[in-house]
Amino acid sequence: MDAHARLGVRAQLIMCFLRDFQAEYAMATLLESLPYKEWIAGVGLDSDEKGNPPRKFAAVYERARQEGYLLTMHCDVDQDDAVEHIRQAVEEIGVDRIDHGVNILEDQRLVELVLARGTGLTCCPISNGFVTESMKAEGIRKLMDLGVRVTINSDDPAYFDGYVQENLIALQEALQLGREELAQLQRNAFEITWLPRPLKDAYLAEIDAYIS
Repeated sequence: MDAHARLGVRAQLIMCFLRDFQAEYAMATLLESLPYKEWIAGVGLDSDEKGNPPRKFAAVYERARQEGYLLTMHCDVDQDDAVEHIRQAVEEIGVDRIDHGVNILEDQRLVELVLARGTGLTCCPISNGFVTESMKAEGIRKLMDLGVRVTINSDDPAYFDGYVQENLIALQEALQLGREELAQLQRNAFEITWLPRPLKDAYLAEIDAYIS
Protein backbone atom coordinates (compact mmCIF):
# COMPACT_ATOMS: atom_id res chain seq x y z
CA MET A 1 0.00 0.00 0.00
CA ASP A 2 2.83 2.41 0.83
CA ALA A 3 4.57 1.64 -2.49
CA HIS A 4 1.38 2.40 -4.38
CA ALA A 5 0.71 5.61 -2.47
CA ARG A 6 4.27 6.94 -2.73
CA LEU A 7 5.54 5.51 -6.03
CA GLY A 8 2.51 4.32 -7.98
CA VAL A 9 3.81 0.74 -7.84
CA ARG A 10 1.19 -2.01 -7.75
CA ALA A 11 1.92 -5.56 -6.62
CA GLN A 12 -0.20 -8.66 -6.01
CA LEU A 13 0.80 -11.91 -4.33
CA ILE A 14 0.34 -15.37 -5.83
CA MET A 15 0.49 -18.03 -3.13
CA CYS A 16 2.31 -21.11 -4.38
CA PHE A 17 1.78 -24.75 -3.44
CA LEU A 18 4.65 -27.25 -3.70
CA ARG A 19 3.49 -30.11 -5.88
CA ASP A 20 6.03 -32.61 -4.53
CA PHE A 21 4.29 -32.40 -1.14
CA GLN A 22 1.00 -34.09 -0.38
CA ALA A 23 -2.14 -32.30 -1.48
CA GLU A 24 -3.21 -32.13 2.17
CA TYR A 25 -0.34 -29.73 2.83
CA ALA A 26 -1.57 -27.49 0.03
CA MET A 27 -5.10 -27.54 1.43
CA ALA A 28 -3.80 -26.64 4.88
CA THR A 29 -1.82 -23.73 3.41
CA LEU A 30 -4.88 -22.55 1.53
CA LEU A 31 -7.05 -22.58 4.65
CA GLU A 32 -4.39 -20.73 6.64
CA SER A 33 -4.32 -18.01 3.97
CA LEU A 34 -7.99 -17.13 4.18
CA PRO A 35 -7.65 -14.38 6.84
CA TYR A 36 -5.23 -12.64 4.46
CA LYS A 37 -7.22 -12.88 1.24
CA GLU A 38 -7.10 -9.15 0.61
CA TRP A 39 -3.35 -9.47 -0.04
CA ILE A 40 -3.50 -12.54 -2.29
CA ALA A 41 -4.73 -12.45 -5.89
CA GLY A 42 -4.46 -16.14 -6.68
CA VAL A 43 -2.70 -19.45 -6.23
CA GLY A 44 -0.05 -21.30 -8.21
CA LEU A 45 1.52 -24.75 -8.30
CA ASP A 46 5.32 -25.06 -8.40
CA SER A 47 8.27 -27.40 -7.87
CA ASP A 48 8.93 -30.92 -9.18
CA GLU A 49 6.34 -31.97 -11.77
CA LYS A 50 7.46 -35.59 -12.15
CA GLY A 51 4.75 -37.80 -10.69
CA ASN A 52 2.82 -34.76 -9.47
CA PRO A 53 0.14 -34.00 -12.06
CA PRO A 54 -2.30 -31.09 -11.74
CA ARG A 55 -5.23 -33.36 -10.90
CA LYS A 56 -3.46 -34.31 -7.66
CA PHE A 57 -4.51 -30.85 -6.45
CA ALA A 58 -7.99 -30.70 -7.99
CA ALA A 59 -9.80 -30.41 -4.66
CA VAL A 60 -7.41 -27.70 -3.45
CA TYR A 61 -7.95 -25.66 -6.60
CA GLU A 62 -11.69 -26.07 -6.45
CA ARG A 63 -11.68 -24.70 -2.90
CA ALA A 64 -9.38 -21.86 -3.98
CA ARG A 65 -11.82 -20.97 -6.75
CA GLN A 66 -14.70 -20.98 -4.27
CA GLU A 67 -12.74 -18.58 -2.08
CA GLY A 68 -12.34 -16.17 -4.98
CA TYR A 69 -8.71 -16.83 -5.82
CA LEU A 70 -7.57 -16.79 -9.43
CA LEU A 71 -5.71 -19.86 -10.64
CA THR A 72 -2.41 -20.54 -12.35
CA MET A 73 -0.11 -23.58 -12.58
CA HIS A 74 3.40 -24.37 -13.73
CA CYS A 75 3.53 -26.56 -16.84
CA ASP A 76 7.26 -26.31 -17.44
CA VAL A 77 8.94 -27.09 -20.75
CA ASP A 78 9.70 -30.65 -21.85
CA GLN A 79 8.75 -32.34 -18.58
CA ASP A 80 7.43 -35.89 -18.28
CA ASP A 81 3.81 -35.92 -19.51
CA ALA A 82 4.06 -32.20 -20.30
CA VAL A 83 1.11 -32.12 -22.71
CA GLU A 84 -1.09 -34.19 -20.42
CA HIS A 85 -0.30 -31.83 -17.55
CA ILE A 86 -1.35 -28.88 -19.70
CA ARG A 87 -4.56 -30.71 -20.61
CA GLN A 88 -5.37 -31.35 -16.96
CA ALA A 89 -4.62 -27.74 -16.04
CA VAL A 90 -6.87 -26.39 -18.80
CA GLU A 91 -9.70 -28.94 -18.92
CA GLU A 92 -9.89 -30.44 -15.44
CA ILE A 93 -8.68 -27.60 -13.22
CA GLY A 94 -9.76 -24.72 -15.42
CA VAL A 95 -6.83 -22.42 -14.74
CA ASP A 96 -6.95 -18.75 -15.65
CA ARG A 97 -3.32 -18.76 -16.74
CA ILE A 98 -0.49 -21.23 -17.42
CA ASP A 99 3.11 -20.68 -16.37
CA HIS A 100 5.43 -21.71 -19.24
CA GLY A 101 3.28 -24.08 -21.32
CA VAL A 102 5.17 -24.02 -24.65
CA ASN A 103 4.54 -27.76 -25.10
CA ILE A 104 0.91 -26.93 -25.82
CA LEU A 105 2.03 -26.68 -29.45
CA GLU A 106 2.11 -30.48 -29.50
CA ASP A 107 -1.70 -30.67 -29.25
CA GLN A 108 -3.68 -28.53 -31.69
CA ARG A 109 -6.93 -29.16 -29.84
CA LEU A 110 -5.47 -27.66 -26.67
CA VAL A 111 -4.15 -24.68 -28.63
CA GLU A 112 -7.64 -24.05 -29.96
CA LEU A 113 -9.11 -24.35 -26.46
CA VAL A 114 -6.63 -21.86 -25.03
CA LEU A 115 -7.35 -19.47 -27.89
CA ALA A 116 -11.09 -19.77 -27.32
CA ARG A 117 -10.74 -19.07 -23.59
CA GLY A 118 -8.12 -16.33 -23.95
CA THR A 119 -5.83 -18.18 -21.54
CA GLY A 120 -2.41 -16.59 -21.18
CA LEU A 121 0.99 -18.29 -21.10
CA THR A 122 3.85 -16.82 -19.09
CA CYS A 123 6.94 -17.97 -20.99
CA CYS A 124 10.50 -17.52 -19.73
CA PRO A 125 13.15 -17.80 -22.48
CA ILE A 126 16.25 -17.61 -20.29
CA SER A 127 15.12 -20.27 -17.82
CA ASN A 128 14.00 -22.42 -20.76
CA GLY A 129 17.64 -22.42 -21.80
CA PHE A 130 18.68 -23.73 -18.41
CA VAL A 131 16.04 -26.46 -18.36
CA THR A 132 16.24 -27.64 -21.99
CA GLU A 133 19.32 -26.03 -23.57
CA SER A 134 16.92 -24.06 -25.79
CA MET A 135 15.08 -20.81 -25.16
CA LYS A 136 12.15 -22.26 -27.13
CA ALA A 137 12.22 -19.05 -29.14
CA GLU A 138 10.71 -20.61 -32.26
CA GLY A 139 7.90 -22.09 -30.19
CA ILE A 140 7.19 -18.69 -28.69
CA ARG A 141 7.18 -17.20 -32.19
CA LYS A 142 4.64 -19.80 -33.31
CA LEU A 143 2.43 -19.08 -30.31
CA MET A 144 2.56 -15.40 -31.22
CA ASP A 145 1.66 -16.14 -34.83
CA LEU A 146 -1.28 -18.28 -33.72
CA GLY A 147 -2.63 -15.43 -31.61
CA VAL A 148 -2.10 -17.12 -28.24
CA ARG A 149 -1.67 -14.62 -25.41
CA VAL A 150 1.95 -15.53 -24.84
CA THR A 151 3.98 -13.24 -22.57
CA ILE A 152 7.63 -12.92 -21.60
CA ASN A 153 8.59 -13.19 -17.93
CA SER A 154 11.62 -13.58 -15.70
CA ASP A 155 11.18 -16.80 -13.65
CA ASP A 156 13.38 -16.42 -10.55
CA PRO A 157 15.61 -13.65 -11.93
CA ALA A 158 18.24 -13.93 -9.19
CA TYR A 159 18.62 -17.66 -9.93
CA PHE A 160 18.52 -17.52 -13.72
CA ASP A 161 20.31 -14.15 -13.97
CA GLY A 162 17.68 -12.39 -16.04
CA TYR A 163 14.83 -10.02 -15.30
CA VAL A 164 11.97 -9.31 -17.73
CA GLN A 165 14.08 -6.87 -19.73
CA GLU A 166 16.89 -9.40 -20.23
CA ASN A 167 14.38 -12.03 -21.31
CA LEU A 168 12.84 -9.67 -23.85
CA ILE A 169 16.27 -8.74 -25.20
CA ALA A 170 17.28 -12.40 -25.49
CA LEU A 171 14.09 -13.25 -27.39
CA GLN A 172 14.38 -10.19 -29.63
CA GLU A 173 17.93 -11.13 -30.56
CA ALA A 174 16.97 -14.75 -31.25
CA LEU A 175 13.94 -13.91 -33.39
CA GLN A 176 14.78 -10.41 -34.66
CA LEU A 177 11.44 -9.18 -33.32
CA GLY A 178 10.26 -5.79 -34.49
CA ARG A 179 8.86 -2.90 -32.50
CA GLU A 180 5.23 -3.93 -33.00
CA GLU A 181 5.90 -7.57 -32.06
CA LEU A 182 7.57 -6.52 -28.81
CA ALA A 183 4.66 -4.21 -28.10
CA GLN A 184 2.21 -7.06 -28.70
CA LEU A 185 4.01 -9.22 -26.15
CA GLN A 186 3.52 -6.43 -23.62
CA ARG A 187 -0.11 -5.98 -24.60
CA ASN A 188 -0.58 -9.69 -23.97
CA ALA A 189 1.05 -9.29 -20.57
CA PHE A 190 -1.42 -6.60 -19.51
CA GLU A 191 -4.36 -8.53 -20.94
CA ILE A 192 -3.62 -11.57 -18.78
CA THR A 193 -2.81 -9.62 -15.62
CA TRP A 194 -5.22 -9.99 -12.72
CA LEU A 195 -6.07 -6.31 -12.70
CA PRO A 196 -9.43 -4.55 -13.01
CA ARG A 197 -10.39 -3.83 -16.61
CA PRO A 198 -10.05 -0.02 -16.30
CA LEU A 199 -6.44 -0.38 -15.11
CA LYS A 200 -5.64 -2.79 -17.94
CA ASP A 201 -7.07 -0.35 -20.46
CA ALA A 202 -5.02 2.48 -19.00
CA TYR A 203 -1.78 0.52 -19.32
CA LEU A 204 -2.67 -0.65 -22.82
CA ALA A 205 -3.31 2.95 -23.81
CA GLU A 206 0.17 3.87 -22.58
CA ILE A 207 1.69 1.19 -24.82
CA ASP A 208 -0.27 2.40 -27.83
CA ALA A 209 0.73 5.99 -27.14
CA TYR A 210 4.38 5.04 -26.87
CA ILE A 211 4.32 3.04 -30.10
CA SER A 212 2.53 5.77 -32.03
